[in-house]
Amino acid sequence: MMQRRDFLRQSMLAAAATTVGCNTLTSAKTSPAASATKPNVILVITDDQGYGDLSCHGNKFLKTPNLDKLYAQSTRLTNYHVAPTCAPTRAGLMTGRYCNATGVWHTILGRSILRRDEKTIADMFTENGYATGFFGKWHLGDNYPARPGDKGFQHVVRHGGGGVGQGPDYWGNDYFDDTYWVNGTPTKFKGYCTDIWFDETFKFMRKQAKAKKPFFAYLSTNCPHGPHLAPEKFVKPYKGKPGVPNADFYGQIANIDWNMERLTTLIDELGIADNTIYIFTTDNGTAGGFRFNKKTGKVAAGFNAGMRGKKGSEYEGGHRVPMFIRFPGTVSAGKDIDRLCGCVDMLPTLATLCGTKLPAGHLPLDGKDLTPLIKDGPKNWPDRVLISDSQRMEMLTKWRKSAVMTQRWRLVNGKELYDMNVDPGQKKNIADKKPAIVKRLRAEYETWWKKVSDRGDEFCRIGVGADDSTEMLMSHDLHSVKGGNSPWNQKAVLDGQKFIGFWEIEVERAGTYEFKLRRWPNQGDVTNWPMDKRFFDIASATLELSKGVPAPKKFNQTAKEKNEYPCGESLFKKTNVITDPAAVDSTFTMELSAGPVRAEALFADKTGKQKASAFYVLVRRVK
Repeated sequence: MMQRRDFLRQSMLAAAATTVGCNTLTSAKTSPAASATKPNVILVITDDQGYGDLSCHGNKFLKTPNLDKLYAQSTRLTNYHVAPTCAPTRAGLMTGRYCNATGVWHTILGRSILRRDEKTIADMFTENGYATGFFGKWHLGDNYPARPGDKGFQHVVRHGGGGVGQGPDYWGNDYFDDTYWVNGTPTKFKGYCTDIWFDETFKFMRKQAKAKKPFFAYLSTNCPHGPHLAPEKFVKPYKGKPGVPNADFYGQIANIDWNMERLTTLIDELGIADNTIYIFTTDNGTAGGFRFNKKTGKVAAGFNAGMRGKKGSEYEGGHRVPMFIRFPGTVSAGKDIDRLCGCVDMLPTLATLCGTKLPAGHLPLDGKDLTPLIKDGPKNWPDRVLISDSQRMEMLTKWRKSAVMTQRWRLVNGKELYDMNVDPGQKKNIADKKPAIVKRLRAEYETWWKKVSDRGDEFCRIGVGADDSTEMLMSHDLHSVKGGNSPWNQKAVLDGQKFIGFWEIEVERAGTYEFKLRRWPNQGDVTNWPMDKRFFDIASATLELSKGVPAPKKFNQTAKEKNEYPCGESLFKKTNVITDPAAVDSTFTMELSAGPVRAEALFADKTGKQKASAFYVLVRRVK
């Protein structure tokens, strides 16, 4: 175990530094479980697997036979777009709304938390009589009221944060024999993470099929996100092979493919194939599927389907991903549809295919119902505009890493124009030759920006005191005071990354509250994880609570002083002397009224000059 953990630490450090089967579907026999009026929905989304990371898309180095079979049995949306990174795509997929409008435009810094008033696909299915299950990676908030259980999912098995081994995850998880949360309870599992997500989905499916209840299963793997770890038998075929960019990355995908065969087999065994919408997609461009040689301008290893860019990029390779939809009798098998569409379209599309109403209180949709396109083809499908961007900033920044898309055109960063009909690799910028098109697409962006940034100064606050349970504030979600990235993974916590920030919380009920500032989480075995010598010796802990206010409408991204990020009146401030710097568990108690609060929790050395935010703060209402 310690060897695995050592490898995990090294891998996470490196990751932090970079951030054909037949053409027709043979239907299985339909059991009574499949006779329900409403169809089941199984949505599988993998993490950091790009469009080119499938052999059915032309990758000659990677074998994905089971995904290839699903490809052959599905309608494929070949011009399907998401956000260029994890959490924003999931926000768009869950809500049918542009991610920036939901409060989710980053993966850390408190900007991966879904707004309190956002309704999800799971809310829709729950309100329409479905059983809803979530398995794997959520990455839209680890605290009330943004957890999957708060957002419509009735049964939840998940890890924390944006990946196994990140700061909000159970301490010491390393992909093998980990502890995950089952409906909020830490539960020890045996085996590899991806296998567990599939196994738990299978249990859920069997239970609902036996009960003859329609279900929505959202199976969201953390793989092949880094650190790239997989069982050796899946990695071995790719080791030392010419053209393979990363054997471990491909091994993770090979394991996913093996699990997809298990899932497809179970659907047939349960007799629900004819009444199940079976979807496979991914959340952004590839992270490890190809290497580009800047000198030659050619791909040095791997395959990216001829696209420019990968994960995080505003170019096509950052946000065009696979989308396979299998629904026998309703959706044709073996058909490609190249019309522009995206993750925001899935909620309204599934609502129509399943005959469900939108959830009560749902905010205005940005997505479009694709059912006519899927059923009738593109003949009468009008052109449209979709916009994708990659913010990854504390505050929304106009034009940042943006792509304004129509069927033919891509306006990148507001100044580069590409004709996708003749230049799908986006090699030749023709903005100077088509000023009228640039002007029109810039105007489309301006309208979009006004809508999605309207609430950009709001914080998605973490709720505390809604019940008597303890909420754990984590450094992953700290907002920045002096810039930089918060300590978002366990390696950063282990090393004692010095970062100063604050949490925005919502005190749900007035009462007496207890805050515990901690160097380590209150979980797992921390005795084998000694404090790194690069971190200062902690001599004191200070907690300051202030009345919460919105962020400034115009925020200086290079702000260096705290007063450039204003807060309200001080509610509490106290410093405790630390007697055991190795443990660091400093407790503060105070009376709080209900409402928005900014929490700053700082450790300091004996001189008071070296300071850093606490990595974990436990908060509970004691009376």
